[in-house]
Amino acid sequence: MQALIIVDIQYDFLPGGALAVPRGDEIIPVVNRTQQDYGLVVATQDWHPAGHKSFASAHAGRHPFDVIDLEGLEQVLWPDHCVQGTNGANLSQLLDTRRVEAIFRKGMAPAIDSYSGFFDNGKRKNTGLAGYLRDRNVTAVSICGLAADYCVYFTAMDALQLGFETTILEDAVRAIDDAAYASKREAFAQRGGKLRNT
Repeated sequence: MQALIIVDIQYDFLPGGALAVPRGDEIIPVVNRTQQDYGLVVATQDWHPAGHKSFASAHAGRHPFDVIDLEGLEQVLWPDHCVQGTNGANLSQLLDTRRVEAIFRKGMAPAIDSYSGFFDNGKRKNTGLAGYLRDRNVTAVSICGLAADYCVYFTAMDALQLGFETTILEDAVRAIDDAAYASKREAFAQRGGKLRNT
């Protein structure tokens, strides 16, 4: 079976949000439309505790987009975003969630970030997504959402590594940095990933 993974379509990643992805709202109608093509639809949700160590505000003298070493991992420092219980962490009301069977939250451990829907950035803990997909006899996944150069990309690369046939739906993603995404999508394709429109 094929599954659709909808990544982080939350208010803080949409125009006007704390970490807005340019034109991120444009993908929502595409994501809504393509859900009918899949036997299973799941979603991920960034869900940080207040004061998360990936936030620039948690480090005196640091600014958003600085890069530091955080417990042995390179970490981009972000503006505070998707804090548990805030509106910014909510999935957009424009996203049709009627077919979303499960939502996998990530980024909850205070001292490690989690771009991928499958693992934290150090692969110290998994979210349960891979087991859920396997229990549903999923062999192929298509990935859409925000942001293409971070959470979509790392979710897709982990899906490949886990043995799923993996496709990024290019008209249903947007990047923070288009140039960075161009090199990452090339790396994804070289690993056997597929790129197509819905």
